[in-house]
Amino acid sequence: MTQFLHFPGWISPEIIPGLPLRWYGLMYVVAFAIAYGLIRLQARKGEVSLDPDQSQNLVLACILGLVVGARLFSVLFYDGTTYYWTHPWMIFWPFQGGQFVGLPGMSYHGGLVGAVLGAYFFSKKNKMHFFELADTVVYAVPLGYTFGRLGNFINGELFGRVSTKPWAMVFPNAPHFSTNYGWVRSVADSLDIPYVAGSLVNLPRHPSQLYEALFEGIVLFLIMWFVIRPRRERQPYGFALSAYLMLYGFIRFVIEYFRAPDENLGYILAWGKESDNISLFQSFFNISMGQLFCLAMMIAGLALYLVLRKTDKRA
Repeated sequence: MTQFLHFPGWISPEIIPGLPLRWYGLMYVVAFAIAYGLIRLQARKGEVSLDPDQSQNLVLACILGLVVGARLFSVLFYDGTTYYWTHPWMIFWPFQGGQFVGLPGMSYHGGLVGAVLGAYFFSKKNKMHFFELADTVVYAVPLGYTFGRLGNFINGELFGRVSTKPWAMVFPNAPHFSTNYGWVRSVADSLDIPYVAGSLVNLPRHPSQLYEALFEGIVLFLIMWFVIRPRRERQPYGFALSAYLMLYGFIRFVIEYFRAPDENLGYILAWGKESDNISLFQSFFNISMGQLFCLAMMIAGLALYLVLRKTDKRA
């Protein structure tokens, strides 16, 4: 009886082999289309005053801010080298070795900051209430986010820590581990994975991309759309944004325990009794860079909520 899963062999990152068309990029197109559709649905229901052109321009402003912010956060906080500090013209250069590679390395938290700034500048240009627009956008974001994480899964990237759970998955492009380490042999033996002493072995990992697609995407969307959105007329502008920051920050903080931290960064706060192996969960007190940003999100969301409680309903 199989004790773990294998990454589906029929899945390929390329839509058409040999052409620079990838499912990852298509998933983001779908995500943006869903966000636009949900914003238009809110407008048609009279929940926000936005015509089709304004809705499109709002989404485009958020997308532009998202791409810039996501890329900047990735190279400045997660790269772990000084390369982009000394070669800033390469940050948005989509070619490597003469081949088109897009923009590998995008930070969600940077994308969030960029999207917020994009919406802010749009609100100022069009003389609209920023928090009303922000609420409208965050109702639509989580469902689109689901497809972004599905794109990561199709790419076989952003996989989680090593696991012996029956739904753990062997990703073909994941780094292999040396059987010179006792913990590697222990995991392999427990799963009846054959190996030769001193060889490298690929171990199952949490499919954390799917965890995120489910909880940060679908579950959060259901909460935002069906629980918080119906209360928007009774809450001050910005309430949905504060709820989103706290809920997403909390969900992502928890899921980060299943994701492997970036190898070049490791733990930012290694407070656990054991913190020498980022490939295994060792302690709740080992905190990654992503978790620090999630804590910042939750604090920002709570602070915004407390401020909103002191304002008029539609200030």
